[in-house]
Amino acid sequence: MSNSLRIENLNANVEGTDQQILKGLNLEIPKGEVHAIMGPNGSGKSTLSKVMAGNEEYEVTDGSILMDDTNLLDLDIDERSRAGFFLAFQYPHEIPGVSNANFIRAALQARLPKGEEIDAVAYYKSLYEKMDLLGMDRKFTARSVNDGFSGGEKKRNEVLQMLMLDPTYAVLDETDSGLDIDALRIVAEGVNNMRGPDKGFLVITHYQRLLDYIVPDVVHVMADGQIIKSGDKSLALELEEKGYDWVTAELAATA
Repeated sequence: MSNSLRIENLNANVEGTDQQILKGLNLEIPKGEVHAIMGPNGSGKSTLSKVMAGNEEYEVTDGSILMDDTNLLDLDIDERSRAGFFLAFQYPHEIPGVSNANFIRAALQARLPKGEEIDAVAYYKSLYEKMDLLGMDRKFTARSVNDGFSGGEKKRNEVLQMLMLDPTYAVLDETDSGLDIDALRIVAEGVNNMRGPDKGFLVITHYQRLLDYIVPDVVHVMADGQIIKSGDKSLALELEEKGYDWVTAELAATA
């Protein structure tokens, strides 16, 4: 059995069009590792995360996304989540009328065998522990999911959901956008608390500052729907200093 999230020759279009965004993308994230993807706007980073989660705005025309040998493309969106996949959205959705506590509880309940019920005392104990870790006030349990939240509050709420659902593989799509330094540290601490030999993470970001707090094992550069270069944390620092043009020029020179 494979112990990785493995993307092989992934091609994807905007649904109903010939607009190809992912172009034979290959990527493997072994358990126990954190990988980061950086790249210019329009390179396909967010599209990749949405395709992995099953967003119906995109059509996969070739390739596979294997999570421990299970092809996510064969699963519905909810099945991907229950199988252990999690996506922290770049722009989290608002759900008026549904409290955070009830939303997370319903998601956890859906993972239990039929007939089993969540222990309320244990649930709230765990929820409050995770909220304290993220510096979230207890009043957020009663507030509607992301409704009226600031950008930073929404991102902390995404990480709270991730901590509670405890996925095997998690993708964070620009979770650092809109966060000040203090909030960035807190969110990163939540992610770092989950790191371990049985978890894999993919962090999508424009800026290496997040990677000062969530230090990746591997950094990938994405452009034109493909991974064009990979390296260690020093690659992120080089991109911060030089931008992306030198990477694409280097690729063109070897083509």
